[in-house]
Amino acid sequence: MKCKALGPLAVLALHVLSTPLGVAAQEPAKMPRIGVLEGGDPSTSESLDKVFRDKLRRLGYVEGQNIAIERRWAGRRLDRLPALAAELVRLQVAVIVAAEEPVIRAAKQTTSTIPIVMSSVEDPVGAGFVASLERPGGNITGVTNFAAGLVAKWLALLKEVIPEVAQVAVVRNPASRTHDVWWREAQRAAKGLRLRVLSLEVRSNADFEGAFAAIARARAGALALLPDPLLYAQHEQLVALAAKDRLPTIYASREPVEAGGLMSYGPSPRDNRQRAAAYVDRILKGAKPANLSIQPPTKFELVINLRTASALGLSIPKSVRDRADRMFR
Repeated sequence: MKCKALGPLAVLALHVLSTPLGVAAQEPAKMPRIGVLEGGDPSTSESLDKVFRDKLRRLGYVEGQNIAIERRWAGRRLDRLPALAAELVRLQVAVIVAAEEPVIRAAKQTTSTIPIVMSSVEDPVGAGFVASLERPGGNITGVTNFAAGLVAKWLALLKEVIPEVAQVAVVRNPASRTHDVWWREAQRAAKGLRLRVLSLEVRSNADFEGAFAAIARARAGALALLPDPLLYAQHEQLVALAAKDRLPTIYASREPVEAGGLMSYGPSPRDNRQRAAAYVDRILKGAKPANLSIQPPTKFELVINLRTASALGLSIPKSVRDRADRMFR
């Protein structure tokens, strides 16, 4: 007796029945997406991106295997940030990692539900991002760049490198609450170092040349540039102005030093990015940003450009060179 050919429904039924239950149950889990929003471009954030991925890997997350990372760069065009943040929201990322105040603000204005992890911001409370450092209270948490004693350390370094310096100009943004704190700190520290400090207020890059003209008139022997998104977004221009006036300058981050500035001392962006990855891990495991306290920086780095020092006629003391985390020759 011949068997009739099985119809397509029967074939499908036989396939399902013959498949082991364990295999049928192995539906691929949805891979969480991590959004990374940057104000710069891939070339400037490549090393930090690697540090972030390496830390995630040590925490058990491998890109392409159990997580996906969606990166968006504004290319220093801050007007692009809202659209890029909206794109990450449409992709339904599980968390957004944002560095620097304009980037965090764009992410915050785009979503109030997706967790946002900060990796570089001076004053998240003053900026209106969180209710307090201990209890953020919303969808934002992470690490800050604010460190008491930073400017006092700067003045001490300048005095060590330039013993004869008598006056240091401090360029600051009057709209920044942390700059007010650091300016008072500079005044206190200057007394102990027998220095005079000159405050110069800058509200936009249109004020830069006027500020440097004032520094020249005051005959300041060095410059301290307080960390600020406005100032550091234009660091190439500031480095060029300092070089033109042969003005030794200290910065908060290494990028201006790579561009030709004299030296920097400040929170390590690599360490902050690693700590941001730890926050991502906790959030992916169910922690709420509102309950994750915001932590201050714990690791600092000293970076020196020896070529610039030589061009300025400065000899960096061995005691300072020995403490440097990186030197450009």
